[in-house]
Amino acid sequence: MNNEGKLPHFTELVWESTESNVPIPPREAAGNVQPKSAAAKVKKKEPSKETVQLQLWDMEEKQEPVTTTESQFVHRARELVEQREAATLFVPFKSYWPTYGHMTGAQYRWYFFWRDEVRHGRYPKTDLSYIFLHVYELINGVGWEEPQEGYRQLSLLWEAYRDQYKRLDQYLGGWIADFAFVHKLDVPLSGIVARSRGLAGDLAELELMRCLTAAPEQLTFAVLTVMSDYDISKSKFYTGEGKAAAERYIPQVVALIDAYVARKHGSKLVEMFPPGPPVPRERYLFRSAVYDISLYGYSVLVPVVRISKSLPLRSLITRLFRLTENKLRELMGFRGRLKDVKVDADMDDLVTRFLKREFRKAEQADKGPAVVIDKRKLERLESDSEIVRTLLTIEEPEDSAELEDSENSGDSELDYAVPSFIKEDPIEEVYAVPETISVPASPAAASSADNEWEAFASVLSPLQRQAVSALADEDGMKAVQKLAAAGGTMPELLFDEINELAMDMLGDLLIDGEELTEEFMPVLQYLKR
Repeated sequence: MNNEGKLPHFTELVWESTESNVPIPPREAAGNVQPKSAAAKVKKKEPSKETVQLQLWDMEEKQEPVTTTESQFVHRARELVEQREAATLFVPFKSYWPTYGHMTGAQYRWYFFWRDEVRHGRYPKTDLSYIFLHVYELINGVGWEEPQEGYRQLSLLWEAYRDQYKRLDQYLGGWIADFAFVHKLDVPLSGIVARSRGLAGDLAELELMRCLTAAPEQLTFAVLTVMSDYDISKSKFYTGEGKAAAERYIPQVVALIDAYVARKHGSKLVEMFPPGPPVPRERYLFRSAVYDISLYGYSVLVPVVRISKSLPLRSLITRLFRLTENKLRELMGFRGRLKDVKVDADMDDLVTRFLKREFRKAEQADKGPAVVIDKRKLERLESDSEIVRTLLTIEEPEDSAELEDSENSGDSELDYAVPSFIKEDPIEEVYAVPETISVPASPAAASSADNEWEAFASVLSPLQRQAVSALADEDGMKAVQKLAAAGGTMPELLFDEINELAMDMLGDLLIDGEELTEEFMPVLQYLKR
């Protein structure tokens, strides 16, 4: 402490070298140029060997492969891919990010017994951690040979246990989509969208673009909500009794309008209101899963078309949401209507007719098959039954001798009882007649039927006549579709109009599905007159 301030600081010390102005040799000459003193010492010790200077800057470090928990899991999974266990008792298992090392011996035996059952299409009750462990195997490429088989196993596993464990919907939807992207599988995302609650973002955009481009009939309510500015979840009608109807019919109405626009203008909705170009989006793979990134990488680039940003298309979808809700409110007797719903008159009429038809079908299905009694047909049936009863009721003679005489005689009672048009058949065939016997109609009945056909044919419009005639041909449905498109309608609506007239005038449906009812084939000759 007494010398403080007298001794020089470290920065004042000067290193005095015995050499000054010594040139620094280049690195490549480092092995050849050595100080004299060092060279002399080396020569004295080992005169026959040359010294080699260690060049640290030329050395290359060899990096050891990094072993992660995920890679260890995949390695172990491949070793146990064929592992099976005999039937054993279920043992509960709870673990975050479960792996084989987290299981006890009893849990280990149950898992491999359960996994073998799942691979054979049986899904016994088990814990969620066992399910996630098997999912980790599948997404890491263990347990399948072809990617399509892995996709199938993941989908079946999800479907089997999603009702029991709602958490599966939060994870498996995204993981299965990642699986499809990684292996470039051409599979629809509609199942993923339908089962993943609240799905949005890139998957919703991809599914929306796919459906509007190629498969409008696969549109779902969940994915269409991405396109609507109207939040239907806040509607009293939707939160009340209209939820099921809205989720069922709104996608159908959008598909109907897409088909209508395609027929009328020759282009689909997505072509009339084209969105912007696809934007590459980085998608991180298998988030929150035990996944080895050395297999397929950390992420993939997915081209996403932001179709929800197309303002004209978004406006139309929003108006269709509101229009459909108004029509459903009216059909279901719900008070109040949404205001300022503006669509083209022909679209409004098309949606109205479509929903009325669907509601009529639903009501008919709830009530069961309608029973319509046709008095004319009932009278004809009674007449036929009386004839059959006469043919089948034969009184047995009291004496067999009298029976033999009647058989041998030309003017027997049986001859008078049996009409002439079946008198030639033996008695055994009379008893073998079918339940329905064709009896020639009387001239008056034939004239009445002709009048009905003519009256029915006269009330049909030219388009309806052409549709009925076309439907009788081999490729009738294709011809009807062309006729409906030219007339600005749809085949289903055209068939409904024809069947309504047939029910009123003929007492039955003329068109069943996509075919003419065989009973009403005679109407074709009256349509050609």
